[in-house]
Amino acid sequence: MPKDWQELTKLTQGASVVIERVRLSDSDIAIEGSFDLPPLARLSAENQVFVMAFVRSHGSIKEMENIFGISYPTVKNRLDRLAQQLEFVEIVPAPAQADVLQQLENGEITAAEAIERLLA
Repeated sequence: MPKDWQELTKLTQGASVVIERVRLSDSDIAIEGSFDLPPLARLSAENQVFVMAFVRSHGSIKEMENIFGISYPTVKNRLDRLAQQLEFVEIVPAPAQADVLQQLENGEITAAEAIERLLA
């Protein structure tokens, strides 16, 4: 499968790609629509290898220096450039229990809403 991604990356040369049909490999189920590639798949093959090496090295910049034969600032700069290319999904933390109880006490939310938020 990695070879398939490498071929797709070479073929598209960084151009935008829209997937129109997805088939589950273990069944005959197919989904048709308009799907974007995941952010990591949109990176060049070279950058995908860099990200995989970074993850496999458990985020060790020292190990990345050794693998690629580059300096610490070069690793950091490349990671910064990659970070700018990848969308970050912002996770909104669940409200603290005290906040939910205060909202319930103030009548801002119902008991059902409070239970839902506390269990989230």
